[in-house]
Amino acid sequence: MPTITLSGVSKSYGGGEHAVRNLDLVVPDGAFMCLLGPSGCGKTTTLRMIAGLEQPTAGSIAVGDRVLDSVERGLYVPPEKRGMGLVFQNYALWPHLSVRENVEFGLRMRKVPAPERRSRAEAALRMVHVDAAMDRYPSQLSGGQQQRVALARMLAVNPAVLLLDEPLSNLDARLRLEMRAELKRIHEESGATIVFVTHDQLEALTMATDVAVLNDGELQQLAAPMDVYDRPANRFVAEFVGSPPMAIVETGPAPTGLAASLLRHVEPRAAGKAPAAVGIRPEALRLGPPPDAAWHEEALVEAVLPAGSSWTVRLRVLDAELYAVSYTPVLAASGDVLTCWTEQLHLFDADGVRISSWDRAEATA
Repeated sequence: MPTITLSGVSKSYGGGEHAVRNLDLVVPDGAFMCLLGPSGCGKTTTLRMIAGLEQPTAGSIAVGDRVLDSVERGLYVPPEKRGMGLVFQNYALWPHLSVRENVEFGLRMRKVPAPERRSRAEAALRMVHVDAAMDRYPSQLSGGQQQRVALARMLAVNPAVLLLDEPLSNLDARLRLEMRAELKRIHEESGATIVFVTHDQLEALTMATDVAVLNDGELQQLAAPMDVYDRPANRFVAEFVGSPPMAIVETGPAPTGLAASLLRHVEPRAAGKAPAAVGIRPEALRLGPPPDAAWHEEALVEAVLPAGSSWTVRLRVLDAELYAVSYTPVLAASGDVLTCWTEQLHLFDADGVRISSWDRAEATA
């Protein structure tokens, strides 16, 4: 499957409201692209336009040299002629058909001969590890098994592009973890291009080869998963990706307290203009004796929140509240005073655009 290209794509539903606004997006052949963002940001609308279920009100969508949508040229290719498979949040399985018959359904619509239908359906069910249940009905399956059957139905028709609209949101935590691993394995084995819609940053970071972060119908950043986390393009991405979210400290025209402390540390290293805000990720905020050249301040412990494999600590640092995440036990209690420090800070300008980051390990490498 050639590259999918969205050029200047917009979608409005009247009244001047845009679900998607002037979107330029390239999905490389064989990529696992996650469209990530909060509810109402335009990610599902974008997926439905790629699938052909929605038509853009401006711009064009092409697969390689083949134009699927072009408002300017009046071109539109219907969904069934796009060679794409779509898996909805609702599994949409036929309750009166067996698992095997559900998976064969798309092949039957394409008039594939019965012996080939059967072999392709069984191969798809083996790929998603539900072949032992092929003679059962959907009501006899767990939620995770039903999700696998929905995937198998799409894989059986061998689409070059697989479009997934939040397919894991109805599963419990354990099944979501299992299905994330399954989707990654299926992508590696099938080589299909996958476009996956999610509001769950963990899904995007763990599965995707590329992440497109959307907000208010506009693309905020397109990058590899860890680049989105380590080098967010702007404050929205910085605060949306990460749990707990990145703390943003406004500097203001006359900084005091924590803002003044941070600026004394980072201003000599800031490239170009002075930062209007400084960001600190909770995972990068440490407790204990600081190394040389690290930013540090005394912190009052307000709460220690154990979460099994990690500890989240709420701190009062000068005039601000910060959170620190530790992966070793925190032997402190509310009211204790500790030293907090970090070697990683993110700098943003007055428009919220990331100027740079300061990472002592990178700076001294």
